[in-house]
Amino acid sequence: MNVYPAPEPHQDIEGLHEIGERIAASDPLSTVLKLVVEFVSTVVKCDSCFLYVLEGNDLILRASQNPHAEVLNRPTLRVGQGITGWVAENKKPVVIGRRASFDPRFQSFHELPEDRFEAFLSVPILCRDKLVGVINLQHRDPHIHSQREIHLVSTIGFLVGPEIELVRLEAEDSKLSELSEARQLVKSAQEILQRDLRIPEEEAFLVLQRESRERRKSMKEIAEAILIADEIAARRNRPRTC
Repeated sequence: MNVYPAPEPHQDIEGLHEIGERIAASDPLSTVLKLVVEFVSTVVKCDSCFLYVLEGNDLILRASQNPHAEVLNRPTLRVGQGITGWVAENKKPVVIGRRASFDPRFQSFHELPEDRFEAFLSVPILCRDKLVGVINLQHRDPHIHSQREIHLVSTIGFLVGPEIELVRLEAEDSKLSELSEARQLVKSAQEILQRDLRIPEEEAFLVLQRESRERRKSMKEIAEAILIADEIAARRNRPRTC
């Protein structure tokens, strides 16, 4: 069983400070998550470290100690699936010192080579008691995780959890804003079609929908084209002044 020496206390403080500094500086979330994985892998010696972010009911692998380009940033696990999914579902850490594959919650995922491990530490990332992600540490050999290691990884989760949730909320706000803008553009284009073609509102919407399908463009793009054409026509018809 591997027993790794604990890092010096100043390393913990410096690492936490750097992560906090990057969050305060509004660095991209991907940068912060990569830094989290690097820090956790340094202060808790392990063979692999994965950081998953919850999106809907899926856990997306967003950062990894080892390169996994083929699975990074795509749905990897579902809540309740495997040990990681159990942690996500129950919002409780799982600590296994040996024979992790014999745990009843274990499930093998062949695309991740690190599935062949003996010891496992999985900690939920929370924001106001809401799950936003999971941090996994894995060991090829048996390993006893100390309370210091568990508390340290949990602290990282508490630190980065609100940042992950903030980015999620900002993305939702952006989508809602884009949706609202698209609806307004479509409505304006409908009104132009109603005026020029002398058709009712429902028929104008169907014209937009048909053009969208035939031209393989979004209704927002079709609406924008109609608005531009209408603006050009209005300019040409505007009386000239000397």
